[in-house]
Amino acid sequence: MWLLLWPCRGMLGYPPACREWTDTSRKCTNIPLDELLERAMQHAELIYQVSEESRILFEEMFIPLSMRSQHLQRGQKCNINSISIPGSKVEAESISDKWLLHTVLTLIRSWMGPLLGLQASLDQYDNAPAVLLEGTHWLMGRLRSLEQGVVVLTGKLLDEDAVVADPLPPEGWMPADSPQGPLESVIRDYILLTCFRKDMHKVETFLKLLRCRRTDSPACVAVQRADSP
Repeated sequence: MWLLLWPCRGMLGYPPACREWTDTSRKCTNIPLDELLERAMQHAELIYQVSEESRILFEEMFIPLSMRSQHLQRGQKCNINSISIPGSKVEAESISDKWLLHTVLTLIRSWMGPLLGLQASLDQYDNAPAVLLEGTHWLMGRLRSLEQGVVVLTGKLLDEDAVVADPLPPEGWMPADSPQGPLESVIRDYILLTCFRKDMHKVETFLKLLRCRRTDSPACVAVQRADSP
């Protein structure tokens, strides 16, 4: 069922002093580190949930039932060749906080272009529901906001100056073949949504791992042991 999660953007409870992470020099950097990390994790979790709802709605609206499993399997292969990301939980637990944050930031930036392309493509649909169009536009805004938050978080966690935006962001995942017709365009957009959802789940997982390293929760004992020298 379409849960309309995207209007819940106010649920994160940002104070007016740092509502959109934009003032990296003063307001946002005064927020405690654990609160910044929690906020980024909630942001990523909501983006993942809304992307999953968008994918389900898109599938129900545009993908014939007989084709869903075939293209869903294609969507499982969403590798971005220019990005080196941990391939398993054990591998993720073994890398440093710095590289984990670098991976998160790189994944986020790699989707800026493809998500804009997806927006432009959906705007050309004759029968795309308004909630799907508004949801993808909301996802783009939240992705930019999450990028700003991770930049602030990186500077605070690593005790370094805030990381500036890459002049040439990494190229995000795109289907190898250009669409030749309306159906191919729909399939391309469906796979993009599927891959975006998968990568946002990775971002959420990596941020949860970072938070886990900073707590004494019993659920994090295995992670902390794996991270020990």
